[in-house]
Amino acid sequence: MNSLEQAEDLKAFERRLTEYIHCLQPATGRWRMLLIVVSVCTATGAWNWLIDPETQKVSFFTSLWNHPFFTISCITLIGLFFAGIHKRVVAPSIIAARCRTVLAEYNMSCDDVMILESPDPAPHRAPCSAGSLLLPRPFTLLVLALSNKIFKKNCMA
Repeated sequence: MNSLEQAEDLKAFERRLTEYIHCLQPATGRWRMLLIVVSVCTATGAWNWLIDPETQKVSFFTSLWNHPFFTISCITLIGLFFAGIHKRVVAPSIIAARCRTVLAEYNMSCDDVMILESPDPAPHRAPCSAGSLLLPRPFTLLVLALSNKIFKKNCMA
């Protein structure tokens, strides 16, 4: 396989990875906003619940009944965490970290924008560039196929 094909594979992989990360950004932003709003509502409700003098005089369930804003926002926050909002909020970071881990095995890395980089060549190694790609073609094709499948599942739904 010539180095031109390998360089094109690398560029296609990089474009696909960047496209996928950018596809996740709007959804991640919405999940973050939802988490912030529900967290602020829960904190506000908790503050009102705690400073209410009647909270100390009545039973726990009665005090929750007397503060429906706190109760509903707390249940919503718990439900969001059970639904996996903590994973959705950091999904691009998880994907980037996993890509860095896999690329490190091939003596490559990527920055926060998901642009692939090669480190300075070590004295005992051949230079690492797009022309001398360290990713074997079957691996690159597999990653492209998987990223297409994930992209279609998450971004086109």
